[in-house]
Amino acid sequence: MQCCHHSESHAICIEHVPIFGSLNHEEKMEIVEIASSRSFEKGETIYRAGDEGGTLFVLYTGKAKLFRLSASGKEQVLRLVEPGDFIGELSLFSSLPLTDNAQALEATTMCVLQGQRLKELMAKYPSIAFKVLDELSRRLEKAENRIEDISLSSVTKRVAGALLELSEGRREFLLPMTKGDLASQLGMTQETLSRKLAALQEEGLILLKGQRKITIKNKSELEAAALDE
Repeated sequence: MQCCHHSESHAICIEHVPIFGSLNHEEKMEIVEIASSRSFEKGETIYRAGDEGGTLFVLYTGKAKLFRLSASGKEQVLRLVEPGDFIGELSLFSSLPLTDNAQALEATTMCVLQGQRLKELMAKYPSIAFKVLDELSRRLEKAENRIEDISLSSVTKRVAGALLELSEGRREFLLPMTKGDLASQLGMTQETLSRKLAALQEEGLILLKGQRKITIKNKSELEAAALDE
């Protein structure tokens, strides 16, 4: 991990964070004063469950994953973290340590904000607090939908829905994570995911190219599979 102490880089970092988008330049400079930048290499741990909280991490460049480990060491991927996303926020509002793990999936730069001072600025600029709450509400809804899918939906429905979500309307796209991480997020083994992807290819719905490139060949059928009860 490398730390960067240049205020200019902190300012650039803050400019790209959606939750601070409504602030003017002077107000953003107040955020810069409580921020620092940290760089992580691919595979490096950003933080671990049990670490002391009270810090907000905002991803500036790169990509990371948030996950938890069972007592037996099995990994459950919670979500992918991309530029503009923030993590570690729950520890800002409680005295409990962090409950999940964060790992860089590629070279990643994080803006790190001091929690106590950030809470003071939230009180000063309620728009920041409202945007954080809005994002947390969206995450809660996604988490509840994911739990419902894992509990009630077939493997086909989960995989088809995930492919449509990850494609973001594109015909061809790259999986933003490994198949193992995607399988964990969908509540299945990597072998099950690979078999289902192969089946969807045989049915002419998708085309697999290499480890991560996927082409959607029949979007309407894939959408039907994602809706199938």
